[in-house]
Amino acid sequence: MAVLEQTGPAEAASTEGGVRRRDFINIAAVSFAGVGAATVALPLINQMNPSADVLAASSTEIDLSAIQPGQAIKAIFRKQPLFVRHLTPKEIEEADKVALSDLRDPQTLAERTKAGKTQWLITMGVCTHLGCVPLGAGEGENRGEFGGYFCPCHGSHYDTAARIRKGPAPTNLEVPEYSFTTDTVVQVG
Repeated sequence: MAVLEQTGPAEAASTEGGVRRRDFINIAAVSFAGVGAATVALPLINQMNPSADVLAASSTEIDLSAIQPGQAIKAIFRKQPLFVRHLTPKEIEEADKVALSDLRDPQTLAERTKAGKTQWLITMGVCTHLGCVPLGAGEGENRGEFGGYFCPCHGSHYDTAARIRKGPAPTNLEVPEYSFTTDTVVQVG
C-alpha cells in the first residue's frame, strides 16, 4: 500500500517557479566558497610576481659619453656583467669583412647593433659555453686571437663583433634588448 504525501497550497507555490530556501542556501554557500577561493588564490598568484629589487634591476641606463673609440666598459645588468664597446672604424671594417660562412653562429655586425649606431656594441659579458666572464672589456686584458673577447675558462675567442670564432662556445655573446634614449645614453632592458 502506497502512502501519498499531500502538500499544502503554500508549499506547492514555493516549489513551482520560485526559489526555495534550500536553493538560496546552496547559492550562498557556493558564492561564499568562491570568494574564499579568490581570497586565498590572489596572494598565492601575487607572490609569483618579481620583487621590487628585481624590478629595479630589470633595466639600467649607461652614459656612453666617456667611452673612447676602441675602449670597452663593464656594467651590471640583472646581476650579470654587461660589455659596452665603442668600436673604431677599423674594428667595424674587420667585422664586416668576415664571411658569414666562416662563423659558427652567423650574424653580421649590423644585426648585432642598432641602425646608425654600429660603433656601439652592447653584449652580455657571459660566455655561452659555461657562463664564465670573458676578458677584453678591461684595459690591458687579453682580447684573444680576433681582437674581441677571450674566455680564460675554456679558451673561447670572440671577434670585435663578439661573435664566436674559436673554442667550445656554441653561440655569440648575447645582445640584450636596448634602446638609445639620447645620443649618449642607452637604456638596457
